[in-house]
Amino acid sequence: MTIVLNEALSQQSLLVVYAAMAVFTLAFLVSVYHLSQAASLKDKNLKSVVVFERIALALTILGTLILAVGVFMRGFAASRVPWANLYEYSITGSLILLMIYLISVRSKEVRIMGTFVVGFVLLVLGTAVSIFYVQVASLMPALQSYWLVIHVMVALLATGFFSLAAGLSGAYLLKTANWVENAKTTRTKNFRKIMEIFPSKETLERLAYRFNIIGFVLWSFTLIAGAIWAERAWHRYWGWDTKEVWTFIIWTLYAGYLHANATRGWTGKRAVWLGLVGFAAVVFNFTIVNMFFKGLHVYSGL
Repeated sequence: MTIVLNEALSQQSLLVVYAAMAVFTLAFLVSVYHLSQAASLKDKNLKSVVVFERIALALTILGTLILAVGVFMRGFAASRVPWANLYEYSITGSLILLMIYLISVRSKEVRIMGTFVVGFVLLVLGTAVSIFYVQVASLMPALQSYWLVIHVMVALLATGFFSLAAGLSGAYLLKTANWVENAKTTRTKNFRKIMEIFPSKETLERLAYRFNIIGFVLWSFTLIAGAIWAERAWHRYWGWDTKEVWTFIIWTLYAGYLHANATRGWTGKRAVWLGLVGFAAVVFNFTIVNMFFKGLHVYSGL
């Protein structure tokens, strides 16, 4: 079957992604302003504060819809699913993270994380369009399988849940930092007021744990599906390829985090830091391993 590649449509998709980034920038700025206003007012339920929160959320939804158009356009341009290289993985992963956040936004504890989520998405998209972008290309034979849809989609979902958990963990560390709790300067006192808007440290830790559990289950399926796909493509379930090793390292780190939390009573900063180490391994696997390591699974496209 002849695969038709449309680079012109891909370039149009890139422009749409830029448009989404512009909307996310506005959402981020409004969200930051909302936090600063809420911190300066004694009554956190004033309508003027809620309005800015709603505007930030509306802009986030709009940016997500625009990004979805850009992702689908990239897929149509390549005549396949849009996650076969670092650029496509970045834009699709950002879309999935935003969708998970928007589905969870009914919870006030999660909604307040909008600044973290949108800021992180802007960082990922900025890196994608400036460093990771490549022209559309056909897939290598090993990737021309329905397992590309199953394996990578589940990995994207897992990464989305891990990302939200990492944001919650980061908020926990900021909220409990000594320089925040013992704020003395005007600047640190203002920052402490902002962090007081966020949920309690216990709530942040509990939510991070829940998101990490979902991510871990999905990552376990990613590991299993990858092994099955490897057997179909290369006639072996495991070959100590760089990507395989790092996928297992990530699984082990999160398994250790969940085990320590559930059976060893690891709570507080120790558990939060261990979860963040797991997320750092996810980021390392996504960036450094794909860009600088060689192996059967390295599909950066760069």
